[in-house]
Amino acid sequence: MEIFGIRFVGVNAENGQKLLLTGALILIVWLLRIGLRRLVRIAPMEGTDPHAEFWSRQGINIGTTALLVLGLLSIWFDDPTRLATALGLVTAGLAFALQKVVTAIAGYFVILRGDTFNVGDRITMGGVRGDVIGLGFIQTTIMEMGQPPAVQAADPAMWVKSRQYTGRIVTVSNDKIFDEPVYNYTRDFPYLWEEIAIPIPYAADRDRAERILLQAARRHTEHSSKTSQRAMDAMMERYYMQPSSVEPKVFYHLTDNWLELTVRFLTEDRGVRDVKDAMSREILREFEEAGIGMASATYEIVGFPPIRIVTADPHKE
Repeated sequence: MEIFGIRFVGVNAENGQKLLLTGALILIVWLLRIGLRRLVRIAPMEGTDPHAEFWSRQGINIGTTALLVLGLLSIWFDDPTRLATALGLVTAGLAFALQKVVTAIAGYFVILRGDTFNVGDRITMGGVRGDVIGLGFIQTTIMEMGQPPAVQAADPAMWVKSRQYTGRIVTVSNDKIFDEPVYNYTRDFPYLWEEIAIPIPYAADRDRAERILLQAARRHTEHSSKTSQRAMDAMMERYYMQPSSVEPKVFYHLTDNWLELTVRFLTEDRGVRDVKDAMSREILREFEEAGIGMASATYEIVGFPPIRIVTADPHKE
């Protein structure tokens, strides 16, 4: 093919026609994908699974990508022999040069099974904690959340000292599911066991303090306790698990300076900070009314040894 006196090597009338068909196919598939996505977005979703839009988008991505690949193969490789040779070369090249990309795409299809996580799940993946807000062929998009004080030293360090959004959106390669564990907070059991530790003096009314802690835990987790037992029973049917109580409980821990009471309770995976804040306020108020003080690292002097004071004789020179 020659244009303006310039002869393009390897381009002839047949290849030029294939190039035009390729461009038209890419444009048609692109417009089809946009149209289907808009149709899914505006379609009424009432009474359907909240994940329906997500799975519809994934189906559109896979379907249009398969259509594009099939169309390109039909345009450029009408001879099966040439197709087999080309596929062999492309596969070898991809295996060597795009190992991470191929692994990430494989991770995408593993994630699509739904056994690892779904969109909307709260996970930890590749060192990133947060809610899954998007899933692509190569990367997973996560709305990052902070870290509780117990793991503040973890990498990367956070300025938000709780499991609440930081405002950063992070993308993580899908191949991380093959290299590192993925922690899912919500997939099968959307509840978390939380604890609040309160130190009190040994002389305090520990029975009253324990009742205050249990009452606060039951009052603020009443909604969770009604549904968590059913979720626990479902977990025990699916997995080999030992029975575990979902009722609040107080544990004693003896130290050199005070008695530490730790109330353990079950709450929903989201809104943990609000629950613990409300419980802490109530516990402080009830402790003040009951005359129970908080213990602190102080020293108490219980006695002095005999002291003998010697002074000089003022009459002696």
